[in-house]
Amino acid sequence: MGRIRGKMIRKETVEILKKYKHEFTDNFEHNKQVLSNIIDTSKTTRNKIAGFITRLAKEKKIESFIIESH
Repeated sequence: MGRIRGKMIRKETVEILKKYKHEFTDNFEHNKQVLSNIIDTSKTTRNKIAGFITRLAKEKKIESFIIESH
């Protein structure tokens, strides 16, 4: 069983990826820096979103996640 992400994290991730999907890579530290410039949230929330985006990027599922979330 994997970890479960809340609806808020998934919703925020979809909105961010719709606008800035080309700026993210499979590097967590890079994604954290990009998110720091895009959104103003708590460190914990930023790290959860960055980790989720990193996981999607490593699995090459960013496009399918955006389409699936509609």
